[in-house]
Amino acid sequence: MSFLDVKTDYAFKKVFGSDGSRDILISFLNAIIYKNKTHKIKDLIIVDPYSIPMIKGMKDSFVDVKAVLDDNSKVIIEMQVLNHKGFEKRVLYNAAKNYSIQLKAAEDYHLLNPVIALSIVDFVMFSDTNNTINSFKLLEKEQLITYTDDIELIFVELPKFKKDIKELKNITDQWIYFLKNAGSLEHIPKNMDVNLKNALDVASKAHLNEEELEIQRKRKEFIYIQKSSIELAEESGAERGMDKGLKQGIEKGIEKGIEKGIEKGIEKGIEKGILGMHRFNVSVDDIAQHFNLNCEKITEIIASARK
Repeated sequence: MSFLDVKTDYAFKKVFGSDGSRDILISFLNAIIYKNKTHKIKDLIIVDPYSIPMIKGMKDSFVDVKAVLDDNSKVIIEMQVLNHKGFEKRVLYNAAKNYSIQLKAAEDYHLLNPVIALSIVDFVMFSDTNNTINSFKLLEKEQLITYTDDIELIFVELPKFKKDIKELKNITDQWIYFLKNAGSLEHIPKNMDVNLKNALDVASKAHLNEEELEIQRKRKEFIYIQKSSIELAEESGAERGMDKGLKQGIEKGIEKGIEKGIEKGIEKGIEKGILGMHRFNVSVDDIAQHFNLNCEKITEIIASARK
C-alpha cells in the first residue's frame, strides 16, 4: 500500500477537510489541542468542506481547514511546509481577523467566540524548546495571569518529533507520527486508533483516480521546487556574504556581507522558483500571488530566461 504525503496542501485538505472527515478531525483536534485538558470536542462543523472536483490545479488548492466546535469556538488548521519571512505574524493576523469578523454592526463584544489557530509546520520555529507542541495565549508578563483564552496560537513542529512507530505512547504521538510519515508508509500500522486508520484509508492512493494522483504529484514537485529555491538562496547567500565579510576583516563587515549575500541568494532563489513553477504550467497570476510580486515582474523574469 502507499499513501498520500499529508504535508502537501492537497492531501491535508482531503484527509481533514472533506465531508466525511468529521470524526477524523474531532479525534485529531482532541489529541493536539486538548491532550492535557478535561474539555473534549464532541462535535464540530467543517467550514467550506473540500470537494475533489473543485480542485483542477494550483489555484484552487488551499491548505487551511476551518471548523466550528460544539462550544462555538472556531479553529483554523494550517499545514505549512516552508518557512517564510513574516509567517508568525501572518498566523497572528489570521487569528485576530477571524476573531474580529464575528461581530456584525451594533453587536455586543460578549458575543465573540474564541479562535484557535493551529499551525502544523515542517520546520523549527522555536529553537529554545524541544517541545513538539507549543501553545501561546495572552498572559500578564510577570505573574503569568491569563488575560483571556479567546485567541490561542498552537504550533506543531514536525522536525522535533523523533519517535518511531514502536515508541508511540498515546494518540497524540500517533497523530503527529501520521502527519510526518504517512507518505512513506507501506501499510497501516497495527494498534493504531480507529480514526488514524480511517485517516490512512482516506489517504490511500488506491482510492484515487489518475487525475487526483497527478494533482498530488504536481503538488509534491511544486513544494520540491520551493524548497530547492530556499536552499539555493541560503547557500548562495552564505557564500557571498562570508566572502565579502572576510575581506573587510571585522565582525560588523561580516554581518553586513552576509546580509547582502543572503539578499542576492534569495533573489536568485526566487527567480529559480518562478521559472520552475512556470515549467510546471503554473499561471502567472498564481506565481505572482505566491511570491507577492506583480504579474509584470513575473513576465519579465520568464522573458529574460528565454533570451
